[in-house]
Amino acid sequence: MYQKRDYRKLMKADDLICFNVTEYESDLLIYARTNLKKEAKIAVAKYRKDIIDYIRRHPEFLTSLVPINPILDAPEIIQDMCHCSKLANVGPMAAVAGAVSKYAGRDLLRFADEVLIENGGDLFIKSKNDRRILIYAGNSPLSNKVALLIPGNNQELGICTSSGTVGHSLSFGKADAAVVISKDAVLADAAATAVGNVVKDKNHIEAGIEYAMSIPGVEGVVIIADDKMGACGDINITRP
Repeated sequence: MYQKRDYRKLMKADDLICFNVTEYESDLLIYARTNLKKEAKIAVAKYRKDIIDYIRRHPEFLTSLVPINPILDAPEIIQDMCHCSKLANVGPMAAVAGAVSKYAGRDLLRFADEVLIENGGDLFIKSKNDRRILIYAGNSPLSNKVALLIPGNNQELGICTSSGTVGHSLSFGKADAAVVISKDAVLADAAATAVGNVVKDKNHIEAGIEYAMSIPGVEGVVIIADDKMGACGDINITRP
Protein backbone atom coordinates (compact mmCIF):
# COMPACT_ATOMS: atom_id res chain seq x y z
CA MET A 1 0.00 0.00 0.00
CA TYR A 2 1.52 3.33 -1.06
CA GLN A 3 1.80 6.05 1.54
CA LYS A 4 2.41 9.69 0.71
CA ARG A 5 5.77 10.77 2.12
CA ASP A 6 5.40 14.52 2.62
CA TYR A 7 8.47 14.64 4.88
CA ARG A 8 10.61 14.09 1.79
CA LYS A 9 9.92 17.69 0.76
CA LEU A 10 12.26 18.69 3.59
CA MET A 11 15.08 16.43 2.44
CA LYS A 12 18.00 17.79 0.45
CA ALA A 13 21.67 17.20 -0.20
CA ASP A 14 22.82 19.89 -2.61
CA ASP A 15 26.12 18.18 -3.35
CA LEU A 16 24.43 14.95 -4.52
CA ILE A 17 22.02 13.87 -7.25
CA CYS A 18 18.61 12.65 -6.07
CA PHE A 19 16.47 9.93 -7.69
CA ASN A 20 13.65 7.59 -6.68
CA VAL A 21 13.28 3.83 -7.13
CA THR A 22 10.19 1.77 -6.29
CA GLU A 23 9.77 -2.00 -6.31
CA TYR A 24 6.73 -3.63 -4.69
CA GLU A 25 6.39 -2.00 -1.23
CA SER A 26 9.92 -0.59 -1.33
CA ASP A 27 10.05 3.12 -2.14
CA LEU A 28 13.62 4.39 -1.96
CA LEU A 29 14.81 7.98 -2.22
CA ILE A 30 18.49 7.81 -3.14
CA TYR A 31 21.27 10.40 -3.21
CA ALA A 32 24.61 9.77 -4.93
CA ARG A 33 27.35 11.61 -6.84
CA THR A 34 25.93 10.40 -10.16
CA ASN A 35 22.54 9.18 -11.31
CA LEU A 36 22.56 5.47 -10.53
CA LYS A 37 18.85 4.87 -11.02
CA LYS A 38 19.39 1.97 -13.43
CA GLU A 39 21.82 0.24 -11.07
CA ALA A 40 19.54 0.94 -8.10
CA LYS A 41 16.50 -0.60 -9.81
CA ILE A 42 18.48 -3.77 -10.52
CA ALA A 43 19.68 -3.97 -6.92
CA VAL A 44 16.30 -3.32 -5.32
CA ALA A 45 14.55 -5.79 -7.63
CA LYS A 46 17.13 -8.46 -6.77
CA TYR A 47 16.75 -8.15 -3.02
CA ARG A 48 12.98 -7.82 -3.11
CA LYS A 49 12.90 -11.01 -5.19
CA ASP A 50 15.05 -12.78 -2.60
CA ILE A 51 12.57 -11.79 0.10
CA ILE A 52 9.40 -12.57 -1.88
CA ASP A 53 10.68 -15.96 -3.05
CA TYR A 54 11.65 -16.87 0.49
CA ILE A 55 8.23 -15.88 1.84
CA ARG A 56 6.53 -18.06 -0.78
CA ARG A 57 8.44 -21.07 0.50
CA HIS A 58 8.37 -20.05 4.17
CA PRO A 59 5.29 -17.86 4.85
CA GLU A 60 6.09 -17.67 8.56
CA PHE A 61 8.92 -15.30 7.65
CA LEU A 62 6.29 -12.72 6.71
CA THR A 63 3.92 -13.18 9.64
CA SER A 64 6.07 -14.04 12.63
CA LEU A 65 6.29 -11.37 15.34
CA VAL A 66 9.10 -13.23 17.10
CA PRO A 67 12.56 -14.25 15.85
CA ILE A 68 12.82 -17.32 13.63
CA ASN A 69 15.75 -19.26 12.22
CA PRO A 70 16.47 -19.17 8.47
CA ILE A 71 17.02 -22.32 6.47
CA LEU A 72 20.66 -23.17 5.79
CA ASP A 73 20.68 -22.03 2.14
CA ALA A 74 18.68 -18.82 2.70
CA PRO A 75 19.91 -15.73 0.80
CA GLU A 76 22.28 -13.47 2.72
CA ILE A 77 19.68 -10.73 3.20
CA ILE A 78 17.29 -13.25 4.79
CA GLN A 79 19.96 -14.56 7.15
CA ASP A 80 20.89 -11.00 8.11
CA MET A 81 17.26 -10.09 8.86
CA CYS A 82 16.84 -13.21 11.01
CA HIS A 83 20.06 -12.54 12.89
CA CYS A 84 19.30 -8.89 13.65
CA SER A 85 15.68 -9.54 14.57
CA LYS A 86 16.90 -12.13 17.07
CA LEU A 87 19.18 -9.54 18.69
CA ALA A 88 16.23 -7.15 19.03
CA ASN A 89 13.65 -9.89 19.81
CA VAL A 90 11.21 -9.01 17.01
CA GLY A 91 9.99 -10.73 13.85
CA PRO A 92 12.34 -10.69 10.84
CA MET A 93 10.13 -8.44 8.69
CA ALA A 94 10.66 -5.69 11.26
CA ALA A 95 14.03 -5.21 9.55
CA VAL A 96 12.93 -5.30 5.91
CA ALA A 97 13.26 -1.60 5.06
CA GLY A 98 16.69 -1.32 6.64
CA ALA A 99 17.78 -4.52 4.92
CA VAL A 100 16.74 -3.42 1.43
CA SER A 101 18.41 -0.04 2.01
CA LYS A 102 21.65 -1.62 3.23
CA TYR A 103 22.00 -4.25 0.53
CA ALA A 104 21.00 -1.93 -2.32
CA GLY A 105 23.28 0.74 -0.88
CA ARG A 106 26.25 -1.61 -0.77
CA ASP A 107 25.66 -2.56 -4.40
CA LEU A 108 25.61 1.12 -5.37
CA LEU A 109 28.87 1.73 -3.52
CA ARG A 110 30.58 -0.22 -6.30
CA PHE A 111 29.80 2.77 -8.53
CA ALA A 112 29.96 5.70 -6.09
CA ASP A 113 31.91 6.62 -2.97
CA GLU A 114 28.90 8.25 -1.26
CA VAL A 115 25.35 6.93 -1.01
CA LEU A 116 22.37 8.02 1.07
CA ILE A 117 19.16 5.95 0.94
CA GLU A 118 15.87 6.76 2.67
CA ASN A 119 13.29 3.99 2.73
CA GLY A 120 10.15 4.80 4.71
CA GLY A 121 12.00 6.61 7.48
CA ASP A 122 14.92 4.17 7.54
CA LEU A 123 18.28 5.37 6.27
CA PHE A 124 21.50 3.82 5.02
CA ILE A 125 24.31 6.37 4.85
CA LYS A 126 27.91 6.40 3.73
CA SER A 127 29.03 10.01 3.41
CA LYS A 128 32.25 12.01 3.24
CA ASN A 129 30.46 15.16 4.38
CA ASP A 130 28.62 15.96 7.59
CA ARG A 131 24.84 15.49 7.31
CA ARG A 132 21.93 16.72 9.41
CA ILE A 133 19.15 14.17 9.77
CA LEU A 134 15.85 15.81 10.73
CA ILE A 135 13.61 13.77 13.04
CA TYR A 136 9.99 13.71 11.88
CA ALA A 137 7.68 12.79 14.76
CA GLY A 138 4.16 13.26 13.42
CA ASN A 139 1.99 15.57 15.52
CA SER A 140 4.49 15.89 18.37
CA PRO A 141 5.45 19.53 19.06
CA LEU A 142 9.05 18.35 18.75
CA SER A 143 8.56 17.09 15.19
CA ASN A 144 11.12 18.61 12.79
CA LYS A 145 12.61 20.59 15.70
CA VAL A 146 15.48 18.19 16.40
CA ALA A 147 18.20 16.81 14.13
CA LEU A 148 21.09 14.37 14.35
CA LEU A 149 24.49 15.58 13.22
CA ILE A 150 26.14 12.71 11.36
CA PRO A 151 29.89 13.17 10.84
CA GLY A 152 31.26 12.67 7.35
CA ASN A 153 33.63 9.87 8.31
CA ASN A 154 32.91 7.77 5.20
CA GLN A 155 31.60 4.86 7.28
CA GLU A 156 28.37 2.92 6.83
CA LEU A 157 25.62 3.89 9.23
CA GLY A 158 21.99 2.94 9.71
CA ILE A 159 19.51 5.44 11.16
CA CYS A 160 16.06 3.89 11.47
CA THR A 161 12.78 5.12 12.90
CA SER A 162 9.70 3.37 14.23
CA SER A 163 6.47 5.16 15.10
CA GLY A 164 3.20 4.10 16.65
CA THR A 165 1.49 7.30 15.44
CA VAL A 166 2.91 7.81 11.94
CA GLY A 167 2.63 5.48 8.94
CA HIS A 168 1.17 2.00 8.50
CA SER A 169 4.00 -0.15 9.89
CA LEU A 170 3.03 -2.39 12.80
CA SER A 171 3.96 -1.06 16.25
CA PHE A 172 2.63 -2.07 19.65
CA GLY A 173 3.69 1.26 21.17
CA LYS A 174 2.75 4.91 20.86
CA ALA A 175 6.11 6.60 20.32
CA ASP A 176 5.94 9.43 17.81
CA ALA A 177 9.52 8.54 16.85
CA ALA A 178 11.88 5.87 18.14
CA VAL A 179 15.16 6.46 16.30
CA VAL A 180 18.01 3.97 16.55
CA ILE A 181 21.54 4.49 15.24
CA SER A 182 23.80 1.55 14.41
CA LYS A 183 26.63 0.76 12.03
CA ASP A 184 24.26 -1.90 10.63
CA ALA A 185 21.04 -0.58 9.05
CA VAL A 186 19.37 -3.99 9.41
CA LEU A 187 19.97 -4.01 13.14
CA ALA A 188 18.93 -0.35 13.44
CA ASP A 189 15.59 -1.15 11.80
CA ALA A 190 14.88 -4.20 13.96
CA ALA A 191 15.93 -2.36 17.11
CA ALA A 192 13.80 0.70 16.29
CA THR A 193 10.74 -1.55 16.04
CA ALA A 194 11.57 -3.21 19.34
CA VAL A 195 12.08 0.12 21.09
CA GLY A 196 8.90 1.55 19.62
CA ASN A 197 6.98 -1.41 21.03
CA VAL A 198 8.21 -0.57 24.54
CA VAL A 199 7.11 3.07 24.52
CA LYS A 200 3.38 3.10 25.31
CA ASP A 201 3.41 6.82 26.21
CA LYS A 202 5.89 9.51 27.25
CA ASN A 203 6.29 7.91 30.68
CA HIS A 204 7.97 4.92 29.00
CA ILE A 205 10.76 6.85 27.28
CA GLU A 206 13.34 5.83 29.88
CA ALA A 207 12.36 2.17 29.57
CA GLY A 208 12.68 2.44 25.78
CA ILE A 209 16.17 3.92 26.09
CA GLU A 210 17.27 1.19 28.48
CA TYR A 211 15.99 -1.48 26.12
CA ALA A 212 17.67 0.10 23.09
CA MET A 213 21.06 0.33 24.77
CA SER A 214 20.83 -3.31 25.89
CA ILE A 215 20.78 -4.50 22.25
CA PRO A 216 24.27 -5.42 20.98
CA GLY A 217 25.32 -3.14 18.12
CA VAL A 218 23.10 -0.16 18.97
CA GLU A 219 25.17 3.03 19.02
CA GLY A 220 22.49 5.44 20.17
CA VAL A 221 18.78 6.15 20.45
CA VAL A 222 16.39 9.12 20.41
CA ILE A 223 12.77 8.72 21.51
CA ILE A 224 10.03 11.32 21.09
CA ALA A 225 6.60 10.81 22.63
CA ASP A 226 4.18 13.73 22.72
CA ASP A 227 6.09 16.72 24.15
CA LYS A 228 8.93 14.71 25.71
CA MET A 229 12.22 13.46 24.34
CA GLY A 230 14.99 11.24 25.63
CA ALA A 231 18.35 10.28 24.10
CA CYS A 232 21.39 8.18 24.91
CA GLY A 233 24.55 6.89 23.26
CA ASP A 234 27.15 8.03 20.77
CA ILE A 235 25.04 10.66 19.02
CA ASN A 236 25.13 14.41 18.35
CA ILE A 237 21.80 16.22 18.67
CA THR A 238 21.57 19.61 17.01
CA ARG A 239 19.09 22.13 15.68
CA PRO A 240 17.78 21.60 12.14
